[in-house]
Amino acid sequence: MDAISVEKLTKKYGENEVLKGVNLKIAEGEFYALMGPNGSGKTTLASIIVSVRSPTSGRIEIYGEKPENSKQLIGYVPQENFSSPILTGRENLMYFAGLLGYSKNAGEKIVNELLNKIGLSEDADKRVANYSGGMRKRLEVATALFPSIRILILDEPTTGLDPSARRKFLGLIQELRKEKTTVLLITHIGADAELASRVGLIDEGQIIAEDEPERLKNASGLKDVMNIETTIKSENVAKILRKFSEEKKVLETDVGYRVYCEDVEEATPEIVRSLDAIGCKATKIETEKPSLEDVFFKLTEKMVREVS
Repeated sequence: MDAISVEKLTKKYGENEVLKGVNLKIAEGEFYALMGPNGSGKTTLASIIVSVRSPTSGRIEIYGEKPENSKQLIGYVPQENFSSPILTGRENLMYFAGLLGYSKNAGEKIVNELLNKIGLSEDADKRVANYSGGMRKRLEVATALFPSIRILILDEPTTGLDPSARRKFLGLIQELRKEKTTVLLITHIGADAELASRVGLIDEGQIIAEDEPERLKNASGLKDVMNIETTIKSENVAKILRKFSEEKKVLETDVGYRVYCEDVEEATPEIVRSLDAIGCKATKIETEKPSLEDVFFKLTEKMVREVS
């Protein structure tokens, strides 16, 4: 049975059409990642699924019911922090237990179980103001894991987390998969989307591709990718690198460029010489397989993430 079913969903703000006939089905127990850049419509879609916003047209069902009749089944963790910093972790969860109608005794039992599940038992009685970003995000996920919850929707949960906190958080999500919780992850980070069983790529309000992560990458036709760190980043440097890249596409990164190359060994010395000729040094060249972000770039010629 489908946990989430979306058909021909649209959303307009005046003349601006944010969602353009989105179709989406997520099976019970599936881990689905919806990946796209800021402004692609992914957060709007999530907010409509959880009944925070209303669609302009189209149909949504949660286990065959209207979303407004299924709120008790959905745990929603928005991108913005919402836990109270002046309360402890335990007090935050007890507050949510009360909102959900649990008695004090029942709430305490469930909260203890949740604190253990998210790895915050030892820090439960510390004020949230003293939590790290990763600890606070795990606490907020716990508010969406009370026993009635069958679907967990996470909007950009790892944004702003350091690498260690991000790994711990994603480990928690992987554990939830074992419990058959349906997870919808909203993200612009390809490495996060890689963990999902299925990925939908969304751009300008439409899902442009959808499949298992490896199948998406294989279907793209992309081969080896060269990560080239350069002493200079400019349009002239990018122009030179496009000569060596499939379909003349080059993706700018924080430290240089990604070049989609058919023959890395043959191209490498030529790239080095060509850059040297314009006074640019290739300080590091590495080769790897294409990522989901590369697939998105090939389909749209857009970067999923902004380059700093």
